[in-house]
Amino acid sequence: MLVLNLTRLIRRLNEINQINIMYNIAIIGAGYVGLVTGACFAELGNKVICIDNDKEKINKLKAMIMPIYEPGLEELVRRNVKKHRLSFSHGIKKALKESLIIFIAVGTPPTEDGDADLTAIEKVSQSIASNMDSYKLIVGKSTVPVDTGRWIEHTVRINLKKGIGFDVASNPEFLREGTAINDFLNPDRIVIGVSSKKAKDLLLDLYKPIKAPKIVTDIKSAELIKHASNSFLATKISYINAVSKICELSGADILKVSEGMGLDKRIGRSFLDAGLGFGGFCLPKDLDAFIKISEKLGYDFKMLKVVRDINETQVIDFVKKIKTALWNIKSKCVGVLGLSFKPNTDDLRFAPALKVVEKLQEEGAKIRVFDPQGMPKAKDMLKNVYFAKDSYDAAKGCDCLLILTEWNEFKELDFSRLKKIMRRPLIIDGRNLYDKDKLAKSGFTYIGIGR
Repeated sequence: MLVLNLTRLIRRLNEINQINIMYNIAIIGAGYVGLVTGACFAELGNKVICIDNDKEKINKLKAMIMPIYEPGLEELVRRNVKKHRLSFSHGIKKALKESLIIFIAVGTPPTEDGDADLTAIEKVSQSIASNMDSYKLIVGKSTVPVDTGRWIEHTVRINLKKGIGFDVASNPEFLREGTAINDFLNPDRIVIGVSSKKAKDLLLDLYKPIKAPKIVTDIKSAELIKHASNSFLATKISYINAVSKICELSGADILKVSEGMGLDKRIGRSFLDAGLGFGGFCLPKDLDAFIKISEKLGYDFKMLKVVRDINETQVIDFVKKIKTALWNIKSKCVGVLGLSFKPNTDDLRFAPALKVVEKLQEEGAKIRVFDPQGMPKAKDMLKNVYFAKDSYDAAKGCDCLLILTEWNEFKELDFSRLKKIMRRPLIIDGRNLYDKDKLAKSGFTYIGIGR
């Protein structure tokens, strides 16, 4: 269904592209954000080159081997490479010479104290300045602390040949893994932070084919919008997880509470699903970064620290549920369905499921795991676990089955078959995927979150 919707959207945008002015664009950084951004800009009719200093990654992309799993991405990349609108390189000089708009989409990983490591941003800015021979619009796409745009401008200026003009802008991304292409081509909003009319006009024209609200602001505000947005989403998740604890203590049902809250238009239903907490690379990193940004500016953002604390305790509380249900975990066989931090991605970074597995192994449990897309990466991250061929193989002989990622295929399991192959019919659901009454009728003991 997701691929069909993307196909319809792309077909409509291709019709619009006939009136779009084509731009030459360089995307520096061919990771998750850079690759999706490059492929989508190419789909809009622009000529795009994605640059990365990881030669192995570039060689794989040239061979049409995707470094990440994202629905619809491989098809999009193949089509635009075939149409000569998308290419890949590990060299920056030729790409800058041919491109007017340069997007910086390199990683900004967290440091030990929660700050953002901007080393790659600085190096890229120096490299851009060293290779510029004409006016360029340099656009920050990476998630960065407020005031990074000023430092990019400063770095380019002190390394630049005299007489060459340039502008710096901020254009934060709001891509969700699993729906990234749709998020780019059909976004809630497009945020553009600029300090000149020329930069504003270029970016507005570039995004003209996409019908969405376009917010034009100063660069600092644009940078802050990304961290403020992700931190607010993290807050919603931690809030509903805290409410789920009240539900368990009172005998209420978090699913009904979330539904009742979500129908209020001031609140909205999204990000009100109680579970293991948020994971992935963006929300944990951006939350820590926003706390650090606030501290540097002289404000103690205590509320966000509580949001982080609640999220960290979700896994601990979930493991307690398992221990309560099994009594002794040592030598028990535990099946795990789902490793990626969310469905429709193979991203295991900060995935709550990995923390659950780690804590169970510390208790001496024997683990059998299955994930539809995350297995290759998991084999490099998890040791002494059995990697199953499918969901039923993961459940075979287990004392309990854990649901840790809400993949659609897990919703369609044959529970009569599961009951026959499990040692004990016990399901502990970290994503509230199932109807507890139906599971009870099938002979299962069912434990969810906040229910």
